[in-house]
Amino acid sequence: MTISGQGQPLIRVLHDESRRDLSDPTRPRPVRLYLWEPARPRTVPAPLVVVSHGTGGSGSNMEWLVRPLHEAGFRVLAVDHHGNNYVDGYEPEGFLHIWERPRDVSFAVEILAREQPLGPVGVAGFSLGGYTAAALAGARVDPRILWAVLTGTIPLPEIPEFPGVLEALRRKHPPDDSSRRALDAAAADLSDRRVRAVFLVAPGAGSLVVPESLATVRVPVGIRWAGADTVNPYAVDTRPYLEHIPTASGCSAGPGVRHDDFFAPEPADPTARVRVGKEAAAFFRQHLG
Repeated sequence: MTISGQGQPLIRVLHDESRRDLSDPTRPRPVRLYLWEPARPRTVPAPLVVVSHGTGGSGSNMEWLVRPLHEAGFRVLAVDHHGNNYVDGYEPEGFLHIWERPRDVSFAVEILAREQPLGPVGVAGFSLGGYTAAALAGARVDPRILWAVLTGTIPLPEIPEFPGVLEALRRKHPPDDSSRRALDAAAADLSDRRVRAVFLVAPGAGSLVVPESLATVRVPVGIRWAGADTVNPYAVDTRPYLEHIPTASGCSAGPGVRHDDFFAPEPADPTARVRVGKEAAAFFRQHLG
């Protein structure tokens, strides 16, 4: 473990023995953590907010969301999802076996809970990280739809970070009865009882979720979307969360805001992620204390 300097996170790499490394099945699954402790001492545990990055990203580039949360006094934990982060490289399962992401978060929270008492826990996620946060509140994906995507019945949009990802997955895991049974894990309830509130930014995978599962969500859910998002369009990916989760509320970050305005070095609207980051901090102050 290393500390990079003042204001920088504590960086740790944990290993989940219950799952395998996607590039070397003889090793356990790695989960990298970036942990920011509150700047001011507290007499009780600070609320913890876990941040989940988007497809192909990294917890290390989520500063726009981490910074306002940390400045608001939260303990903030960002994770690198194995096989889907640019730090370690990409594996097709990291992009398509999306149900492993919420398990990363629960594993990391469990480790922290063993080390010291936890305060109230929230999860914030961008893009596919939005699905991750929703899954921890009870959202489940439909394995029938996933099977249709993996077999080509439903076209998979091209993923710029991993062109040909579906073909790469099929080379590693040809679609057969065993791989179909493996998708049963996708339908599992991945909710975490410790999570008290979630915040979704331009969430993905909305077309894959089971509406009935969204109806079971009981924790507060805040949602922000980009009005000009062509990666995770509102009608396809955000609306299911907003309409079917009874506790959900949200608004657009702006009609001209694009998906990449949340991570591009030179966004078309540089104010969007600043505003949404502040709104996320306000949301968690209200619901986590």
